[in-house]
Amino acid sequence: MQLFPHSKLKKPLWHDKTTGCRSLQALKLGFLAGVLCQANAAIAATPNPAAALSLKPVQRDAIFEQVDGEAVDRCRVEDIDDPNITGWEVIGPEGLLLRRFVDTNGDKKVDLWCYYQYGVETYRDVDANFNGKADQYRWLGTAGTRWGLDDDEDGAIDRWKQISPEEVSAEVISSLQNSDAARFSRLLITPTELKSLGLGREKTESLATKSTRAAKDFADLADRQQAVGEQARWVQFAASPPGVVPQGTNGSTADVIVYENAVAMFEQLDKNGQLVIGTLIRVGDTWRLVDLPQIAAQGDSLAQSTGNFFTPGGGAIRSDVPGSGIGAQAQELVTELETIDRQLGVAKPDELEKLHDRRTTVVESLVKAANNPNERETWSRQLVDTVSMAVQTGSYPSGLARLKLISKRLATENETLGAYADFQTIAAEYVTRQMAPDAELAKVQEWYVETLTDFVDRYPQTPEAGQAMLQLALSKEFEDKEREALGYYQKVAAEFPGTDSGEKAAGAVRRLDSVGKVVEMQGRTLDGKTLALSQLRGKPIVLHYWATWCEPCKQDHKLLRRLQSQYAKAGVQLVGVNVDVTPEMAVGYLKENPLPWPQMFDAGGLESSSLAKQFGVQTLPTMMLIDKAGKVVRHNVRAAELDGELDQLVSGK
Repeated sequence: MQLFPHSKLKKPLWHDKTTGCRSLQALKLGFLAGVLCQANAAIAATPNPAAALSLKPVQRDAIFEQVDGEAVDRCRVEDIDDPNITGWEVIGPEGLLLRRFVDTNGDKKVDLWCYYQYGVETYRDVDANFNGKADQYRWLGTAGTRWGLDDDEDGAIDRWKQISPEEVSAEVISSLQNSDAARFSRLLITPTELKSLGLGREKTESLATKSTRAAKDFADLADRQQAVGEQARWVQFAASPPGVVPQGTNGSTADVIVYENAVAMFEQLDKNGQLVIGTLIRVGDTWRLVDLPQIAAQGDSLAQSTGNFFTPGGGAIRSDVPGSGIGAQAQELVTELETIDRQLGVAKPDELEKLHDRRTTVVESLVKAANNPNERETWSRQLVDTVSMAVQTGSYPSGLARLKLISKRLATENETLGAYADFQTIAAEYVTRQMAPDAELAKVQEWYVETLTDFVDRYPQTPEAGQAMLQLALSKEFEDKEREALGYYQKVAAEFPGTDSGEKAAGAVRRLDSVGKVVEMQGRTLDGKTLALSQLRGKPIVLHYWATWCEPCKQDHKLLRRLQSQYAKAGVQLVGVNVDVTPEMAVGYLKENPLPWPQMFDAGGLESSSLAKQFGVQTLPTMMLIDKAGKVVRHNVRAAELDGELDQLVSGK
């Protein structure tokens, strides 16, 4: 048998062909460390924590908790208690999970090596083809979103399946730091990817030429540059909000989302620097570069911009134009902001208020120091977002008063920003009022509806007005005033077409007006299969919207299991619609809590998933009941009502 089949191990750690000795653990998995096996007796010890903790991730920059010295002896190893997988996990002295080694397909070989920090999984090596070698590397949790593929299983990433723009900018820093041309080339857009975007022949050829030249010239740039050295450390990604190159632009056949003039900020010993990495283009779940970075040390201006879409003429910007570079003052403020953010990550509860107050002051200074309107808007939105979120989480109680002042100031400067800030302030105050010890929820809800109504009157044409009317419509649904709710939804759908709010409102109109009508929905399930409601004609259907963060949804699952069994002879079909942000969240939950009915999924979460928009679902759980002919019986049936509704449906009443 093999123990720890892993691409970094040249041979098995333990293999006994002579005795045929098998412990209970070995029979389950075929991998254990510290197994004591003798010819005349089968004796097995649990895996040794020291041996388990000695295993390291394939990728050197993986972030995970390490245990040294005597603390190792206070760790323990336990079997994974799961009927669908086998393996074991290492628990640290504080009771937090440190490692998890799993056989997911029952072939008695490890195919998942999971590493944790502070109890959160931050990295995993994956053997997707079950041949004993890792071929995928994933950063998770607080370590980011990178997902690298290793086609030849040599331990080096060959291509990215998923990577964010922030992580692309950090990879550029590392590529220069190590003069690693292959690492940089993995970030460049390929000719195949460019063709898939449908940007038009001229733009596609232009970008392909730049990308090819960048791959060729990177080694020379890395040799010449001196700004990014061995001690360089990525600090932050900076850019104006991404923009859309709309379908029809210069012959393009689809919308394309891009960043222009994006910047990677870094520290080098006691100096700060910046790289203009230029244009970033979204291709599926990855972001791609098109050109070489430009390097500037602290206080230097950059001679040109690499804008390809939104810069007039698509070419260079002179260095004497205000806003063409990030000034020294802004760079110092960004560095201070990074320091505060690190402190917030480890702060005690009684330290949070002061840190958030400092952070707010720094971002306000960045707003004032911004060189152009786009930068100013970016920092203003971040200011509003972070203060609002801190208020809502209870870590910055005094932040509400400050947020109101920020909102008032922005309203006098820019109506668009003013509306955005005002809407976020209302949301923060709504949560604050709800959480007050003496809160009267009915009065809080009355205040919320009145405030949103006033907001819509003041900012009727802004995107936030559409969001506010969605909330007003939802409140009417809760009050069972569907006609009033329908009026709001119809107005949003008509006045904000093509937006998330407009699409969700149109779906809500479809749902509220669906009783007695045939409805259709199609998409993919979590296991990659195509499913359409029309395929289930002839069966009553319970359509259940849920997410792993929704506790009432999980309670529904218990009820639905019972009803599935109770109405099995009647052919009742359950269909789950998961609206988690990523499929991994749902898959992980379902491994622990299997559900014997199909689960549809589309990325985007409750806010922007196409499946959520289909029927304008804004709250969870939401259930719809559909008869054998595909007609809706109830567009929002509550769990307590479902048994009775099903009984009437299957009995023909």
